[in-house]
Amino acid sequence: MSAWKAKRFWKESTAEPYEGGFAVLLDGRLVKTPAKTSLVVPTLEMAQAIAAEWDAQEGEVDPNTMPVTRSANAALDKVATQHAEVASLIADYGGTDLLCYRADAPEPLIQRQAALWDPVLDWAADSLKARLTVASGVMHVAQEPQVLKALHRRVAEMSPFQLAAFHDLVGLSGSLILGFAAVADLHPIEEIWALSRVDETWQEEQWGKDEEAAEHAEIKRQAFFHAKRFFDLCQAAQPGD
Repeated sequence: MSAWKAKRFWKESTAEPYEGGFAVLLDGRLVKTPAKTSLVVPTLEMAQAIAAEWDAQEGEVDPNTMPVTRSANAALDKVATQHAEVASLIADYGGTDLLCYRADAPEPLIQRQAALWDPVLDWAADSLKARLTVASGVMHVAQEPQVLKALHRRVAEMSPFQLAAFHDLVGLSGSLILGFAAVADLHPIEEIWALSRVDETWQEEQWGKDEEAAEHAEIKRQAFFHAKRFFDLCQAAQPGD
């Protein structure tokens, strides 16, 4: 027996002010999350993006075509209910940040990593007041406790919606610093993604492209771009700003 799937029952999807935020309504009825929480989001732009996803549904509702809705659901049902735990999980990436672990050979890769990653670490030291230590090889390098605490505070200050996006930016890139660089618009998001793929790009140049790996990487790239879009929707300018 096939599983029951929701089908479109509404004629109009709208985004409207609601209890200090913005809600999505289907024919005037408030949309709920899977946990039955009212789907109230921080900005009109985010609510409009969600409404557009619902409006685009035809026949059976396909959550895979509704990324903003899914991220908002995660922010409300998962992140908001365990904010401290999620923030701590993300901040822990600072202790094993991708940018801090360098190749010990060959020399051209060592130079490429330094040329591309050192400026981002310099930016973090200046803008985030967090100078991370770099090491060669795979052995763990301990970071200064006060630096990790400073980064943790910055993560913990994010709203549940921001944190939901930041979780993916950091997890998909393997770098807390690249996550911060993305939300700060240090570089275009395409360039920041490329910075997270320096080692993989090097391997492709040496040995050629693995089609299966490339398909997997593309899925991650699209998810990374969506996470950046969702973070930006969290703080879109409101009328009067």
